[in-house]
Amino acid sequence: MKTSATIGLNKVQLSDEVEKAIKAGLPVVALESTIISHGMPYPQNFEMALAVENKVREHGAVPATIAIIEGVLRAGLTRDEIESFAKKGPQIAKVSRRDIPVIVAQKKDGATTVASTMIIAELAGISIFATGGIGGVHRGAETTMDISADLEELAQTSVAVICAGAKSILDIGLTLEYLETKGVPVLGYQTSELPAFYTRQSGFKVDAQIDSAEQMAEILHAKWGLGLKGGVVIANPVPHPYSLDFKEMETVIQNALHEMNQKGIKGKDSTPFLLGKVKELTAGKSLETNIQLVLNNAKVAAEISAAYVASRKK
Repeated sequence: MKTSATIGLNKVQLSDEVEKAIKAGLPVVALESTIISHGMPYPQNFEMALAVENKVREHGAVPATIAIIEGVLRAGLTRDEIESFAKKGPQIAKVSRRDIPVIVAQKKDGATTVASTMIIAELAGISIFATGGIGGVHRGAETTMDISADLEELAQTSVAVICAGAKSILDIGLTLEYLETKGVPVLGYQTSELPAFYTRQSGFKVDAQIDSAEQMAEILHAKWGLGLKGGVVIANPVPHPYSLDFKEMETVIQNALHEMNQKGIKGKDSTPFLLGKVKELTAGKSLETNIQLVLNNAKVAAEISAAYVASRKK
């Protein structure tokens, strides 16, 4: 049996597990579904999604994979629903903020991006969200104006996003400038340098290095307790054994960008193309790195969620 949490005109259907956890004040971690349908091929995407949920549970929190199914906002999916998203892959619409009303009204399935996952998580009362990497300002945005909706969502939606920094394919310097303008804290979890998804390096500093889940939880309580709306980026580097070489990755990305421009690929199709091309050019190494960084983010998110709940009860 599933329960619906209704807020205004928005309706979020919670799984039994997620509903019980929220009512009991237990730690819950939101997970996105675009990474399942658009992030990697089947069956790796299905195996990864289950492994991420298990990692959250192993570290003391309840996973809430978020999606839209037949027009209903959902927090908490069954194994069969996750496998369906994994098998259908890109056939399922990739849904950001602007797409939600269309998908809901037409009663379609939608895989949620960082932005739309944040929206549904906040509606469901979930404050902590683990993903791979956030979107940002694309390279060449001074002429294309290609800027991810993730950044605008971070400016207005009060959810902490644990990620391996911004995706390497982006202009990381401009992404940080944009987040600063929007008042979004960018905090490094046990690092002073913003990771760049596949690699622990980017050459850019975070706003502050925070060394424990407990300290991170206190910062979240301070921000939202003061009425400062908006999200927080918690940058968690990929584990050392899986970090790819920074210079090698930059060469790979430049080659991928050149091919993308030659083919005239733009807008929401650019990120899937670039990630696929990076996987091809790294002979699959980037896929393993992608999986490991998501698992690591799930672990840290569960620890931060547990600390956040514990500090709230004090």
